[in-house]
Amino acid sequence: MRKIKIGVSGGKGSFSEEAGNYYCAKNNIVNYELYYLETVENVLNFLENGKVDQGVFPIENSNGGIVLEAVYAMSRHNFQIKNIFEIDIKHQLLVLPARQKEEVKKIVSHPQVLKQCRMYLKRNWSQTELEEYPDTAGATKDLREGKLNPHSAVIASQICAKLYDLKILERDIQDLKFNFTSFIVVQKN
Repeated sequence: MRKIKIGVSGGKGSFSEEAGNYYCAKNNIVNYELYYLETVENVLNFLENGKVDQGVFPIENSNGGIVLEAVYAMSRHNFQIKNIFEIDIKHQLLVLPARQKEEVKKIVSHPQVLKQCRMYLKRNWSQTELEEYPDTAGATKDLREGKLNPHSAVIASQICAKLYDLKILERDIQDLKFNFTSFIVVQKN
């Protein structure tokens, strides 16, 4: 039996990866392979071109609102909605293992994540530069590989901390204790 190819809008360790695995587990799909496509636009392009069978990406967060990247990409493609579900999102502030809080000069993450942590950042990091990045997992990987300034912190998942051997400087920093994101599963029309 052929594996179902599922494109997710994030890298390894992303919340979209978590959502893709959750969707498969909930629907008893065991024979599948995830394709890490970073952006919603890439997911929908791969779907339209037959390179993946399904796509998974976020469309709305209970705190950050609509995921604009998804709305813009969805307006340019034809697809069919197969499923919509929510997962609880917990954000961690990650740094290189030897880095201390006072050494952080910049905080990097996806624009939607920065929205979900807006009040936390305002309270605790008001003098720190914020940088938007296309993918939380990608930012984490780039910090580990030296592509980001070593004095940067990244907001990402706990899985990313383990995957890229980073230290969790602060845990569960999202503004709302219950921070749900709605994900959509799409397939070709």
